[in-house]
Amino acid sequence: MLKKGFKLYSILFNKCPRCHEGDFLEEKNILKINKAFKVKEHCPNCDLKYMREPSFFYGAMYVNYGLSVGVAVVTFIISYLGFGLTLKQSFLPIIIAIVATSPFAARWSRIIWINIFVHYNAKYQKDSDTDE
Repeated sequence: MLKKGFKLYSILFNKCPRCHEGDFLEEKNILKINKAFKVKEHCPNCDLKYMREPSFFYGAMYVNYGLSVGVAVVTFIISYLGFGLTLKQSFLPIIIAIVATSPFAARWSRIIWINIFVHYNAKYQKDSDTDE
C-alpha cells in the first residue's frame, strides 16, 4: 500500500501523482515557511504541469476543510471520552489541535486534490525503478 502506484504513496511522500518520482512541493521541510506551501510548476521527471488551470488548487480548500473537521472530531472524541471534558472544555484542545495540524493539512490538501484528478502511470517512471 505504500509502494509506487498507490495514491497514498504520492500523498505521504510528496511525489508527483503521475510518475511518483518527482517532488510535488518546492520544500520538504515544513518549517521553511516562505517555500513550504509552494507547489512546483512541473514535475522534474515526467514534466506534468501541476497547475492544470488557473485557480486549480482552490478546490483544495474543501479538502483542507474536511481534514480540519476530521481533526476537530477526533480531538473532541478523545477529550470527551478519554479525559472526561465537557463540550465547552473541549474547545481549547480542538483549537490547539487544528492550529498545530493546519500546516500539514494545507500541504496535504493540495496533493490530495491533484491526486483526485491525476492517476499513476508506470510508463513515466525511471527505467531503474521498473523492476520493483
